[in-house]
Amino acid sequence: MKHRLCLTGLILTAFLLLTSAQVQATRIKDLADIEGVRDNQLMGYGLVIGLNGTGDDTTKSVFTKQAIVNMVKRMGVAMTADVFKQMKTKNIAAVMVTAQMPPFVRPGSAIDILVSSIGDSSSLSGGTLLMTPLKGPDGNTYAVAQGPLAGGGIAFGGKGAKAQKNFPTSGRVTGGAIIERAVNFAMPPGGDLLYQLRETDFTTVARMTEAINSHFGTGTAHSMDSRSVKVQKPSGFKGDLVTFISALERIDVDPDRPARIVVNERTGTIVMGQDIRISTVAVSHGNLNLIITDSAEITQPNPLSAGTTTVTPKTTVSAVEEKGNLVVLQMGVNIGEIARALNAIGVTPRDLIAIFQAIKAAGALQGELVVL
Repeated sequence: MKHRLCLTGLILTAFLLLTSAQVQATRIKDLADIEGVRDNQLMGYGLVIGLNGTGDDTTKSVFTKQAIVNMVKRMGVAMTADVFKQMKTKNIAAVMVTAQMPPFVRPGSAIDILVSSIGDSSSLSGGTLLMTPLKGPDGNTYAVAQGPLAGGGIAFGGKGAKAQKNFPTSGRVTGGAIIERAVNFAMPPGGDLLYQLRETDFTTVARMTEAINSHFGTGTAHSMDSRSVKVQKPSGFKGDLVTFISALERIDVDPDRPARIVVNERTGTIVMGQDIRISTVAVSHGNLNLIITDSAEITQPNPLSAGTTTVTPKTTVSAVEEKGNLVVLQMGVNIGEIARALNAIGVTPRDLIAIFQAIKAAGALQGELVVL
C-alpha cells in the first residue's frame, strides 16, 4: 500500500512538472520573426466629408481650403477668386490616413486604415473619407483608401459645458484600403532562413537552436549572435518551404527572461519580473506632513465709537510625522514576498518607486531597474 502511494505521488509530481514546463514554453512564432517578413507603413493626406458642422474652420485651416479647391478642380468645377475668399465649409475636415501593409499581400487585398484629424475639427463622427492614395517611404502609391468612418468617441456641448467620451477626432475604416501595388519580396530559394528574436537574449537563442536541432536533426540551426538563428531547410522538405516553416514555428521553447523592474513615475505603474531577487536589506517608511493654515482675526470697535474694524492675518504651521516602519527583506525573497512585505507597511506606488530606487542604490537589488 505504501509502495502504491509513493508511486502515485511520483507520477503526480512528474505530471505537475511536465505541465509547468508546457505552460512556460512558448512557440517560436511568438518569439522570433523571419528576416524581411514584416509590415510596411503607409500614409496619405485626405478629406473627410459629411460632418455635421464639426469640420475644420476654413478661415483658419488654410491647407483644408486649398485641398477642397484642388478636389473640386479635379472634378471639373471652376473656382474663381471671389468664391475662394467667401468659401466657409464646416462639414469637411483634413485628415492623415495611416495603415500597416502586411507582408505577402497582393493587389486587390483589403487592409484596415486609421484616420486622424490634423486641423481644428472637433469631431469626425459620421464622416466619409474620400479617395486617398497611401504612399510608402519611397513615394510610390501602394494602396487607395475610402469609406465611412467608425469612431468610438463622441463630443457635444456648448460654451458653458462640454461632454466627451474617448477621442472623436480619429476613427477607423475596416477594410477601407485596397492594395494596388505589392512589395517585392521572395523567400530564399535555397531554403536558408534567418530568424531574429524580438527580445535579445543569448540563453533564449541557445535554447531555440537546441530545440530546432532536436526536432529536425543536428546541424539544422546555428546561433549567429544574441538575436539571430540561421536555419537550413532539411532535405526532407525539398520544394515545400511553407510546410517546413509551419512545423518549425510550432516548436516550443522556454525563453529566458531578464530580472527587471519597470517603473513609470508619471503614472505610478510598477511591473516586476518573476526572477527579481533582493539581498538582505531593511526598509523604513514614514511620511512627514506639513500643514499650513491661513486665517484672519477680526477686531471690531465698541458700539457708537469712532473706531474702525481691523483684520489681522494669522498663519498656523504644524508638522505631523507618521510613525516609521522598519521591514527586513531577507536574502533571496521572490516577487510575492516583496509585494506582501511592502504592502504591510502601507506604501503607495510612488513610495514603492522611491524604495526600489534606494534598494538599487544600496546594491541589494539583483536585477535591472528601468525608469520610464
